[in-house]
Amino acid sequence: MKQETRKEEIIRVAAKLFKEKGYSAVTMRDLAKALGIKAASLYNHINSKQDILKTIIISVAEEFTYGMDKIINSEVSNISKLKSIVALHVNITANNTNGMASLNNDWMHLEDKLDYYMQLRDHYENNCIQIIKRGILASEIKECNPEIIMFSMLTTLRSLYLWMPKKEDFNTQDLVNNLTEVLIEGINK
Repeated sequence: MKQETRKEEIIRVAAKLFKEKGYSAVTMRDLAKALGIKAASLYNHINSKQDILKTIIISVAEEFTYGMDKIINSEVSNISKLKSIVALHVNITANNTNGMASLNNDWMHLEDKLDYYMQLRDHYENNCIQIIKRGILASEIKECNPEIIMFSMLTTLRSLYLWMPKKEDFNTQDLVNNLTEVLIEGINK
């Protein structure tokens, strides 16, 4: 296993603090204290708190984009694509609960990367809607408003970061199966 660099440690600890307190409430002093170093020492590894936030949010958003691109280009049914979206969210969240908290709660604090983040998010949501619309046209999905279906699914999936830490012994595959049953089978025609 690759040893964590100091910069990676700073980002990991910052993500945890951002989840606990919110980006705006965390100071560089708080971060330094959590790391057991002087605040000035942080700047040997990072440029600013904003750079940390950008690293956290953009890396998670790009991971979702990469996953969605694979899903959208796969040669499977639209229902299977939606099931893959559920699995994508569960797996990313299980591996980075704190990063998901920042993605959901602190994205609006992005400065020069806000437009880029919004493009990624809009692209992701538009792909979800396209999969749903194709599923309706192919009679795989009940005739419902595609935006409401997408909103219902993504609202649940985006909030997993709140629920997962409270469950010590959940199995990601069981969670994928259960969420698929609840979110997808309800719209399956």
